[in-house]
Amino acid sequence: MNKTAQYKLTIIVPVYNEEDNIYALEERLKAYLPTVHEAGNPACVLFVNDGSKDASPERLREICGRNNHFFWLDLAQNSGLSAAMKAGIDAACSPYVGYMDADLQTTPEDFNLLLPHMQEYEMTMGIRTGRKDSFVKNMSSKIANGFRRMMTHDGVEDTGCPLKVLRTDYAKRIPFFTGMHRFLPALIQLQGAQVKQVPVRHFPRVAGKSKYHLWNRLVGPFMDCFAYRWMRKRYINYRTAGNNLE
Repeated sequence: MNKTAQYKLTIIVPVYNEEDNIYALEERLKAYLPTVHEAGNPACVLFVNDGSKDASPERLREICGRNNHFFWLDLAQNSGLSAAMKAGIDAACSPYVGYMDADLQTTPEDFNLLLPHMQEYEMTMGIRTGRKDSFVKNMSSKIANGFRRMMTHDGVEDTGCPLKVLRTDYAKRIPFFTGMHRFLPALIQLQGAQVKQVPVRHFPRVAGKSKYHLWNRLVGPFMDCFAYRWMRKRYINYRTAGNNLE
């Protein structure tokens, strides 16, 4: 049996060359999991190593070896954030999946702000307050978010916030493509899902390097918006009414 099936929530953490953050991640997540267990939402963590070239894979195995609720999954090669997220969602068998980045610019404690809404909404996500990024990063993010909202009409203020909780059955039906992670709210809404936005905290990066620059923060998302518009018109959404297969 898939070990994540024992939990209500699987927190997916994509990792690419984050060796300097692994032990800090361990401490934050190890401190958080008992609190969510006590609240009746037993959770585990699934680290998805996206073909890291540094010591991240070895450190992930190390921390998973000494923490009962930590699991790891390796991608054969670096495939990008969207692929890492899809791999985590495909591997999860819990009723809900969460997502956070490995850079610790958001904190796992703020999942507690999202979880109270998961019975009512198919997706609950954070809105980063008091952004601690550079002026250029903040402005490019604001421009990209504005253009994406205009193109998708998803009504989401901060799609780039990594803190998200989704119903797993909905998450597994999301059409995935490179750059998909920027469109999670719009893509899940294609299924008639409801999205809740909740303010969460944001912190400066203290270790490692950002994997984003002007090209993949502005130009790439701009082109992806047109791909989304094309796909939206052709998206197949169905639900079965019954069968005699079992």
